[in-house]
Amino acid sequence: MASGTYQPPWLRTVDLRAELRGFGDWWRQPHRSRRAIGAYRDLLAGTPACIAYAFTLFVTWWTLRGANDLVGRRLIFSASTNLRNMQRDPIQVLVASAFWTDGGFPWGDILVLITLMALAERWLGSLRWILVVALGHVGATLITVVGIAHKLDKQLIPTRVAFASDVGPSYGISAMLAVLAFRLRGPARWLWGLGVLAWYAYGVWNGRTFTDYGHFFAVLIGFTVGAIAVALSHRLVTVRARSAARAAAASAAADSAGDRVEVAAGTLEELDGGLDDSRGDRSDHGHH
Repeated sequence: MASGTYQPPWLRTVDLRAELRGFGDWWRQPHRSRRAIGAYRDLLAGTPACIAYAFTLFVTWWTLRGANDLVGRRLIFSASTNLRNMQRDPIQVLVASAFWTDGGFPWGDILVLITLMALAERWLGSLRWILVVALGHVGATLITVVGIAHKLDKQLIPTRVAFASDVGPSYGISAMLAVLAFRLRGPARWLWGLGVLAWYAYGVWNGRTFTDYGHFFAVLIGFTVGAIAVALSHRLVTVRARSAARAAAASAAADSAGDRVEVAAGTLEELDGGLDDSRGDRSDHGHH
């Protein structure tokens, strides 16, 4: 793709109303079940990060299922991003906590990963998707841990909170749900963004746990990352367009200079030919 026409993924927005109309026309065509399966298979084929993430959650759940309660609790606590673990080995628990889930089978997380998150990865690409999810997970975890440390220092919460279990992919998913607002254009973007913000704000108001606050901070991180990425993408497009315009102007100037050189060379050749003719005439008509 030419540099002047390149469009970063962050600027590739869709009109939700037009998409819904197109989906309605597509759905009314024959063999929709077979076509739907094929379309979904094509979607998953282009989202390796989501598939790998969902499969890892399944494997870790299966590991807990096969372990006894004591071993299972030890695994969860060793991977939890609580204050004690973050003080001892922050890198290890930040990574490990994203791939374990506490409780039963993680139906909700896996369904979101193979639907909305797959659409997000298809839009942004695997690397950008991973970066957004990682920023949401790490950023929200760090903010939450700092809040817990502050509350413990002020003796506003019991000490056992520093040892509580806290694992799962929900912070990263929450950040990506916020980023999905930038995939839409027009009123749909604002409706999606406000809906996501209201949903997680209600969670804070209703639950008021540190995990609820973590989800809310992850959403704010997602909105921030999306806004910065869109602004930088617009800047990149502007710089590329200016570079392409300068290159085109330089090429046009070079072509114009080349044309002038060719015209000048042709004129010199004509003058030289005229001089040769005049010398021949003088030689023919001169005195002997």
